[in-house]
Amino acid sequence: MEVIERLEEQLDSFDAGVRGAAIKELCAMLQKGAVAAAKVSTDVNLHCHTFYSYNCYGYSPSKFAWLAKKSGLAAAGVVDFDVLDGVDEFLAAAKMLGVKGCGGMESRVFVPEFSSRVINSPGEPGVSYHMGVGFPNGELNASLKKFQQGLFNTSQQRNRELIERVNKYLSPVELDYDKDVRPLTPAGNVTERHICLAYARKASAFFGDVNKLKAFWSEKLGAEFGAADMPEGVKLSNTIRAKTMKRGGVGYVQPDSGSFPAMAEMNKFILEAGGIPTFTWLDGTSEGEKDIEELVDVAASSGAAVVNIIPDRNYTPGVKDVKLANLYAMVELAKRRDMPVIVGTEMNSPGNKFVDSFGTDELKPLVSVFLTGAHIVYAHSVLEQKAGIGYTSGWAKKNFATTAQKNAFFEELGKTLQPSKENRL
Repeated sequence: MEVIERLEEQLDSFDAGVRGAAIKELCAMLQKGAVAAAKVSTDVNLHCHTFYSYNCYGYSPSKFAWLAKKSGLAAAGVVDFDVLDGVDEFLAAAKMLGVKGCGGMESRVFVPEFSSRVINSPGEPGVSYHMGVGFPNGELNASLKKFQQGLFNTSQQRNRELIERVNKYLSPVELDYDKDVRPLTPAGNVTERHICLAYARKASAFFGDVNKLKAFWSEKLGAEFGAADMPEGVKLSNTIRAKTMKRGGVGYVQPDSGSFPAMAEMNKFILEAGGIPTFTWLDGTSEGEKDIEELVDVAASSGAAVVNIIPDRNYTPGVKDVKLANLYAMVELAKRRDMPVIVGTEMNSPGNKFVDSFGTDELKPLVSVFLTGAHIVYAHSVLEQKAGIGYTSGWAKKNFATTAQKNAFFEELGKTLQPSKENRL
């Protein structure tokens, strides 16, 4: 057991060589029966962030693939903000382990048609979180790389400017972006959650004494904290983010139409990179998401073909409320429009589950929908990688008279194809 724990720990090393050696050794142990893996179930998670953006448990792409195998996930997918850095590693590890894997990317876009309505980015009219899923690999040609690098550069510059503002407020606790923050992620793709962690650690090092630390944070953030919240507990991290980086906070700057690429631009990039543009839905309570038919029309008109949902945000076990009703309404809308639905837990915030509780009364009736979506995206990923004939390809447009027919084909392939047979394609 100590050997397995050591290897699992090595899977989260920032050294790719260490991770690669560990996953190979674990795979060999699995094949020999020295490690047990659960029987493949109907559980899926196609929306897990890795340490290439932010994973609250520090998981690498290889670590998530390994845990997906041990847990018996029917399909698994990674997604990181503004980069495809983890896609190749994850797909290779998933294939080695016999896991049906998918690679994705998330970013924020501007939707001109909804410029006066909040969509799924709280307090920010016209701004929407958006995804591409099923990328065949992480390689980009020069033109696509330039676009992706622009996303990365813009987000990192935004972070640097944010820290300048927050430093003034939290002084004497001040961060050096390059020394204190960038080393928290292997390729320097910093997110707000990295910044929160860095501030928590900087303050702990500066004050040392837990009572002085609590007093500092209570004064600066206007909240009471206990010893359990120190030095970098969930409540502290979330409060730092809410009070200094989100709307109303000292570091916040309201985005406008020039802060992010248009949804249509992002979809063009995703399609040319071999992915499927994916519409992300929050919970149906915002002004923009109340106009859901119009919003989906806008997304679909520029290429969005899949819907992403984070189920855990949309129900409380045993409670039938408006959010649960909205969840079912969104799934029904997607089914009417023949848009596959994928789900996941994000794992980019402390406390996020590894996989959704699909056995609950609220989610159980939707499991088949979520599994179908996962199989479709997996089949697309493999066919696009092996033959350039994925879900959004010219081949697919030519060979299927309707989206329903296309969905049936890709679902059947995704359901029956095993990772060990992918090369036959």
